[in-house]
Amino acid sequence: MNDSLLPALLGLGTGLALIVAIGSQNAFLLRLGIDGRPRTVLAVVMVCALSDAVLIGAGVLGVGAVVEAAPAAVTVVRYLGAGFLLVYGVFAARRALRPGSMTVEGGAQGIGTKAAVVTAVALTWLNPHVYLDTVVFLGSVANQQDGDARWWWVRGAVTASFLWFFALGFGARLLRPLFARPGAWRVLDAFIAAVMLSLGVRLALGH
Repeated sequence: MNDSLLPALLGLGTGLALIVAIGSQNAFLLRLGIDGRPRTVLAVVMVCALSDAVLIGAGVLGVGAVVEAAPAAVTVVRYLGAGFLLVYGVFAARRALRPGSMTVEGGAQGIGTKAAVVTAVALTWLNPHVYLDTVVFLGSVANQQDGDARWWWVRGAVTASFLWFFALGFGARLLRPLFARPGAWRVLDAFIAAVMLSLGVRLALGH
């Protein structure tokens, strides 16, 4: 195995291990993907993947040290993010409590591309963990590689983000038959509400 393939594979594996988890960003993209609006899904997928690429690159370039040196800024982001998640969670809970109001055709209540992109940006950049996990953690792991190997590691990690978000956003359409029933949307929104509200509370409490 050559000197570029190994660090790239390590970056790919580390990136996938970090992002393949149920969080606010993934829950939002899952719901959007099920709704089946390709242009909107593509826009949000690109926002999520490119944001990861920027954050990982920033970590390699040393921005992680700045983040660690500015805890007050992270605290402000934490409270803003907690507020956003709590509001989003309340709206998801309200949708879950309204039986018969959702179908596959109107699953995401007709959310437009602009609103979806703004939501994705907020869920990504108002999450303080993205700075600690992606910028600080991934940046420090990448910088443990020697010479050009660290940039191959970065390529692997960025590829992991693109693979995951494209798979989640466009693969979610396979669940459309299940969500032909309004009751399935209620279950999904109840799940999303639980994720968003629990993450919001945890952020507000500093966890």
